[in-house]
Amino acid sequence: MPPEIVGPDGLVSGEDVVFSNFRYDPACYYFFYIGEQKAYGLNHFLAETLQRRHPERQVRFVAIIPDLCVQYYERNIMVINPEADGPAAARTGGTVGRARIASFMAAVSSSPTLRRLIDRILAGQDELYLSLFESVAEMTLDEIPGVSLLGPDKKVARHWNSKLVQFAELCGIVQLVDGEICHGRQELLARTAALRARWQDGIFVSAAYSAAGANSAVTASQQEVAGRFPAEEGDYLISRYIPHELDPTVLAVVANAEDVYIAGIADQHIVDGNRFVGSSFPSKVTASQGEELRRQTIAAGRALGRAGYRGIFGCDYLIDHQGKVWFLEINARKQGTTFEFCCTLENSLPPGSPSLLELEYHAVRHGIFPPGAMDMGEGGGRLHWRTYNHKLTTMAETTAYIPQNTRERESFARVAAGELAMDYVVVEHLGAPLTVRPGTFLARVIAAAESHDKVTLGLFQGMAQIRQTYKEVCCP
Repeated sequence: MPPEIVGPDGLVSGEDVVFSNFRYDPACYYFFYIGEQKAYGLNHFLAETLQRRHPERQVRFVAIIPDLCVQYYERNIMVINPEADGPAAARTGGTVGRARIASFMAAVSSSPTLRRLIDRILAGQDELYLSLFESVAEMTLDEIPGVSLLGPDKKVARHWNSKLVQFAELCGIVQLVDGEICHGRQELLARTAALRARWQDGIFVSAAYSAAGANSAVTASQQEVAGRFPAEEGDYLISRYIPHELDPTVLAVVANAEDVYIAGIADQHIVDGNRFVGSSFPSKVTASQGEELRRQTIAAGRALGRAGYRGIFGCDYLIDHQGKVWFLEINARKQGTTFEFCCTLENSLPPGSPSLLELEYHAVRHGIFPPGAMDMGEGGGRLHWRTYNHKLTTMAETTAYIPQNTRERESFARVAAGELAMDYVVVEHLGAPLTVRPGTFLARVIAAAESHDKVTLGLFQGMAQIRQTYKEVCCP
């Protein structure tokens, strides 16, 4: 007989679970969040949406995450990480790194503990929703009767996250940068060599699937192309690099083939040509550029909608030195700015207006937006905000710890109300002492303020705190 996963105090645990502080209460209505800890705050907005539909029971969520930390300040967390160096790695000073989304989702899907928990939950409610930061094929828990995704269809999302698909299918719909598709490394090398003299500012090379600077690069020479892309097989998108200063991103929701909701426009902060480190709001784009960004995002969203996509997505752009808007890519998933825009909309729209998560719920479940859906336009009130992701580029050892701050939503509300001129929080610091692999997020900063200068001050203070908590070491 399999061991009991729910202890006498309600604590859920299992051999495949690295850490758990989740206590099951059969009187509550549950949903699962499955993804990285960075999107934990979104669950409160979704819980409020579901609470209005299930007023007879308290709505709670289980956050199933891969993040290995020394300790966890948030509640209702279960950690599953198939790449951990052992169950106690993060809590005993071991080596930690960022989990690959595919292996994490596969481990979650096959988890005996989660499958038994699902059986327990479904004994007391008709349906269990899975809220994912990104819909990926490796997630198969929704194949269980009574379990469903509260987000985009996995196959549609996978199709549209391909840079090759976007380039081929959005031609004539948005303003694409000059480019072409190369099949295999030899064609990649030949075509970039042939175009180098014409595209003198550089050539951007991307594999079909890339994000946050992985599997892509802005190249200035053929040596860089050969060095960054050694695999002989595979398809690539190459495009002319356009010098620019603004990298706006638009967050949106699509409900059907016509209805696209624009949550807002932020500016991405990019280093080394294509490495994303954070975003800021309000955007520096002009009013006319903002209208063009909205127009192209709605056009792209309708293309997604015609393909059956329902839910949150984002579009990235650049604005060249002449002020022209160029489309870069669709991210068929939630964005890093989703939580910040949830807080911005909450404090900018009339009370009772649907949140982003409520809009997504209606889009997925009903194919329409709920009554009262209202566009923020170019507003935002007094709110300015900026985020920073401290992603390690070398092996490091943590020597100090910044306790998790859980008041991000409150900070936005107090700044919007004029109670605070500036506030910042450092979130998701992994802890100490740890050895941390390159490519891992050590911590994030979220700053909110009543002006651009004050939000920058708060952000830099948080960044300085993070830099004092680790030292770089040589990779083994």
